[in-house]
Amino acid sequence: MKASPADILPADHAQAILVGRIQTDAGPSPVVLRGGQLFDVSRSAPTVADLLERGDAATVPGEMVCAADAIGSENGPQLLAPIDLQCIKACGVTFALSAIERVIEERARGDSARANAIRGELEAKVGSIRSVVPGSEEAAKLKAALIEAGMWSQYLEVAIGPDAEVFTKAPVLSAMGWGADIGVRSDSDWNNPEPEVVLVVDRHGNPRGAMLGNDVNLRDFEGRSALLLGKAKDNNASTSLGPFIRLFDDHFTMDDVRSAEIDLTIDGPEGYRLEGTNKMSQISRDPTDLVRQTLSEHQYPDGFALFLGTLFAPIQDRDHPGRGFTHKDGDVVRISTPKLGSLTNRVTTSKAAPPWEFGIRDLMRNLAGRGLL
Repeated sequence: MKASPADILPADHAQAILVGRIQTDAGPSPVVLRGGQLFDVSRSAPTVADLLERGDAATVPGEMVCAADAIGSENGPQLLAPIDLQCIKACGVTFALSAIERVIEERARGDSARANAIRGELEAKVGSIRSVVPGSEEAAKLKAALIEAGMWSQYLEVAIGPDAEVFTKAPVLSAMGWGADIGVRSDSDWNNPEPEVVLVVDRHGNPRGAMLGNDVNLRDFEGRSALLLGKAKDNNASTSLGPFIRLFDDHFTMDDVRSAEIDLTIDGPEGYRLEGTNKMSQISRDPTDLVRQTLSEHQYPDGFALFLGTLFAPIQDRDHPGRGFTHKDGDVVRISTPKLGSLTNRVTTSKAAPPWEFGIRDLMRNLAGRGLL
């Protein structure tokens, strides 16, 4: 996949500090984009996890790889997911709309044909969850009322209860980067992308920056049973991250995350086009609270990446009236926002996507062989 830097990088990338990874002949290497130049910093920080622990991440020494205008070109560097040793965590049901859609999946038992009829009934009865603060006294009263009305769901528990849903999205090193194929299970017939902002947190629990992510979701699997969440979320090539981590600084803060609007477009091989927007201003829980809940009684010595959830749940019919949206092989998914750039991937099945074969031991052997450890 090829693109111009304007189609990949943040609109204000000239004043941004961007951290990523590229595939070199020697192996994967952390890079920093600053001042219009891309630098390989593997000699100073062999992993992104190491780089984000440094106080000089913005100025760490490196060897120039190319100018920014080569990124995305045919001869430019191959972009990998911008993290390496970090755990990949995700928060779900953090927007009222996504909570309603999860309840629809649950009541439809994963059958997309039933979803449209259920949607109208639920919107009328649980639409008030949009206005309550999770964990508040008002939320507790609403929960009691919904239980009395026979409308309660485990998804509403994490939508308005005190505890957020936090799960492990994917294994370490398994995420795909910009331009790579992403996979949905070959036996899924109701699925969708989930365009999200992803925070990157260091070993001390400090958010260091943010990037874009696609938390690919299988609505049929999770709808049949919430206990199938792992199978719905974690499959070969089912996570994409990138294009770069933008470090927090005077030009980019957590308030930019809170106000971000993430645009999504899906272009299908048959000429189909879907557009949507994820407005972070409508999130039910603050991003810093989601970091706190992820840390909980846990430690992450290599840090973690955290999907913050999505407002977007596509319901636009694709092939059959009332069946809503699902992916087709060859869909091109583009997730973008001005401050973080654009993450583009092409959809295939998890069976057809290249197998994940480069794990933690392979990375350690590679870095040791290059004299970087």
